[in-house]
Amino acid sequence: MTATTTDTAQRAALAPRPATEGFWASYRRWWLHTPGSALYLIVVFVLAMVSVSVLASLFWTSLGLLVLVIGLPVLVGTLFVARGFGVADRFLLRVTGLPEISEPEWNRDKPDANGFWMSLTRPVRNAHYWVYLVHGMIVTPIVSTISFVLTTVWLSVGLGGLTYWFWGLFLPRNREVDGSGGEWGHYVADAVPWLFGGWSSWAVEVVLYLVAGILFTFTMPWVLGGLARAHHAIAQGMLGRWDSDRLAAEVRAEAAARGAAVHAEDVALRRLERDIHDGPQQRLVRLQMDLAALERRAESGDADAAAELAREARGHAKAALDELRALSSGVAPPLLQDRGLAAALDALAATSPLTVEVDVDSSIDRAVSQEIARTVYFVVAELVTNAVKHSGASGATLKASLRRAPNGAPTHLDVWVVDNGRGGAAITVGHGLEGLRERVAGLRGTLVITSPAGGPTSVGAHIPLMAGAA
Repeated sequence: MTATTTDTAQRAALAPRPATEGFWASYRRWWLHTPGSALYLIVVFVLAMVSVSVLASLFWTSLGLLVLVIGLPVLVGTLFVARGFGVADRFLLRVTGLPEISEPEWNRDKPDANGFWMSLTRPVRNAHYWVYLVHGMIVTPIVSTISFVLTTVWLSVGLGGLTYWFWGLFLPRNREVDGSGGEWGHYVADAVPWLFGGWSSWAVEVVLYLVAGILFTFTMPWVLGGLARAHHAIAQGMLGRWDSDRLAAEVRAEAAARGAAVHAEDVALRRLERDIHDGPQQRLVRLQMDLAALERRAESGDADAAAELAREARGHAKAALDELRALSSGVAPPLLQDRGLAAALDALAATSPLTVEVDVDSSIDRAVSQEIARTVYFVVAELVTNAVKHSGASGATLKASLRRAPNGAPTHLDVWVVDNGRGGAAITVGHGLEGLRERVAGLRGTLVITSPAGGPTSVGAHIPLMAGAA
């Protein structure tokens, strides 16, 4: 579950119910979570007593040893133990039926921040560890003690009052006070004779306990549920994910995406350089040599030899032109800039040796940025070229569409290229599909490949539009 999904679920669960929900329906909903809330409030008290004992001992010991080398590792270990207790508290909260609390960012260091001391001091430099320590040493012991007392009072009075008529018979009685076996009921009967006049002390006790039991049992869902929600609110603020965590995750994801994009561009440029060197450049050198030989033949008057050299030179020039056209298919054409991505993809499919069926949403031109359009064009051109060279396919399908939010705003661009070839395509380090994956990752997107043996091969690029617009 993502952080955004978790936050949405929390708001939905904690938000007030519509006014149309009846009282008894709401009351029943509270009762359904009461057993889990009671279990949590009792168990978390035990956990809090253990955590304050362990963490206080470790923390003060680590402070005393800071003058020595061993003090820092002990402090780091204390922070990890505090994290463990906090995670256990968050896990126990699940039994209450309240929304799950999302995991914080435990590592905010840059990807290249490695080394022994950076790794050792990472918990010390992360505020979450210290907040978990404060929660385990101070906050949860205090709150759990209060909630445990209230929980035991409500459970004992509520359940004990309802069943006092049974288990009260087995209690020892002071029969010198009241021969009927009552213990304190006669005092109440004497205090309010207009209410309990003529009642036995035992009957007074049973009635009063029963009334208290009914009252405490009736209010138990709200009291225990409220205590559980108080724990949840504290845990959400201290043990959950902060807004700064989302920003840190965004920064790291953006850095990783840019790194992937830079690497993909570097690989593409190196491959283009190699292809030009091995292809058109060699043919142009040969063409230059043929033209020089042609010039010598023309000066010597050997017309037949000159004509033969001219034909060879023309063949090399045509081959070099074809190779340059093939290489330029991976570069954004002027058509992309002038008429948009939809027209460029149509033209790409029309010039392909394969029979390509095109299904492109024309509205993508208004939704995608130039950066996304260039990347998508390159990816599609590379996929179609791969289908021609390696798959043995006779046809392919190209589909590009927008994925929209409930309010109609476009959120993702989905592009699929499906060919009817032999299949077996896979991402391999250093090969073409790996480069395409990195190009798409540079836009915070994902590349999905399904290519069973025997085909068909289906490659999908899913790109968030906000990333490209940023």
